[in-house]
Amino acid sequence: MKRIGILSDTHGYWDDRYRLHFDGCDEIWHAGDIGDISIVERLREVAPVVRAVSGNIDHGEVKRRCRELEIFPVEDVNVLLTHIGGYPGRWSKGMKNLLVENRINLMVDGHSHILKVMNDPSIGVLHINPGAAGQQGWHRKRTLVRLTIDGAEFKDCEIIELGPVI
Repeated sequence: MKRIGILSDTHGYWDDRYRLHFDGCDEIWHAGDIGDISIVERLREVAPVVRAVSGNIDHGEVKRRCRELEIFPVEDVNVLLTHIGGYPGRWSKGMKNLLVENRINLMVDGHSHILKVMNDPSIGVLHINPGAAGQQGWHRKRTLVRLTIDGAEFKDCEIIELGPVI
């Protein structure tokens, strides 16, 4: 069983509540638009495993250290983590085929700043976009997601609201 903290679109903004809400997580996943590599380094102080992908605003050290797409197993689940991927019914070009070819069970992305947790029963994929955790963008509330993966099951999916953008 693994507890996962998921965030996206920090745009270089650190909030100490990331630490509070992700304390006890086995892994933290950042779905891009990190903004500054210090965000990843600080997340590594919170969880033993941090996986992060670069987004469309990322450059420099973030681009050098974080790929645009990661595929990895957690428990009995195949995960795809990227920044721009779409969502069920509106996948980005080529994404649905990539999900099927790699037998992905969980797809996590960011970019839209819109919190979404939804299934695509046609291909057996759970899609999570944690919304935006930073201050930049058009979103009104900053959000995080926590999830437990137990074998092949998803449990205890929690939406965490950090409050309004100031």
